[in-house]
Amino acid sequence: MTTVGSAFLSTENPVCPAGLLMAAQALKCPKVAVAGAGAALPMEAAQQACAAGVMTPILVGATQDIHTQATRINWDLTGIQIMDAKDEASAAQAAVKLCADGQADVLMKGQVHTDAFLRAVLARDGGLRTDRRLMHFSYISPPKGGDALLLSDVAVNVAPDVNLRRDMTRTAVNLLHILGNPTPKIAFLSATESVNPSVPSSGEAHALATWASANIDNAEFSGPLALDLVLSAQAVQTKGLSGDPVAGRADAIIVPDIVVGNAIFKSLVYLAGGCAAGIVLGAKVPLLLTSRADPAEARLASVALAAIVAARKKPGAGMKT
Repeated sequence: MTTVGSAFLSTENPVCPAGLLMAAQALKCPKVAVAGAGAALPMEAAQQACAAGVMTPILVGATQDIHTQATRINWDLTGIQIMDAKDEASAAQAAVKLCADGQADVLMKGQVHTDAFLRAVLARDGGLRTDRRLMHFSYISPPKGGDALLLSDVAVNVAPDVNLRRDMTRTAVNLLHILGNPTPKIAFLSATESVNPSVPSSGEAHALATWASANIDNAEFSGPLALDLVLSAQAVQTKGLSGDPVAGRADAIIVPDIVVGNAIFKSLVYLAGGCAAGIVLGAKVPLLLTSRADPAEARLASVALAAIVAARKKPGAGMKT
């Protein structure tokens, strides 16, 4: 018996957005330290990104495994730096040190467990910690073209409090400025468009939108907004919110918790065929948390996004004085 899955699943193939790839190719190619490179997926991702001109890899892992995988995919490693590491902990630590010492611009997770990878990143003597929390962003592009949607946080922070979501908002605005959007529209998600004491996220969304409007330049904010009012111009018109500067045309969504964010992320990928470039910010360099479930197009888009951030990184969104 063949399992075909739900009829809701998209049949569209994800497409790495050409604009994102071209923007990365126009900038200085970053050096990317790949922690645990000696496995199929990280080697394939590195080869593809290297061929696309958006990555100069430094392959960290068991040398024998790296060469075995290179032979399998017919990749000539002449001129590519390889650093031997015998296990995942030492691979993560060595890759972190390359970034901390300025020898690499981006840190990418290969065949290492996420906890080992993040442990190395957050080690007090590792050199990549800052005074900020790590936060994950997905930059999701439609399969047939059109504006991408930035989503936070779907993978790292389980239940971010209002202060952390303020920092996420600043970072989202900054990231969209880096990507060429001069006045991004940021939606604070809830289940309703009005404050309801029985829905705590609605009051938090309103408070965040009010705070952001008073404190962050060159962006527009609205909340609370339910998902239909974030995405659908028809819903906006039906519900009488045509005067809202964000409703129906949001560039980013700040979600109340990881469950909501992860569900929206997977819905846009699995139900709409979106290509999700993922990046973790808050360390001294951009981090790439690759997943076995990521298609090749998403891995390439993630490297391109990190390349743009590494080349154009600035301290933070402009704060009003």
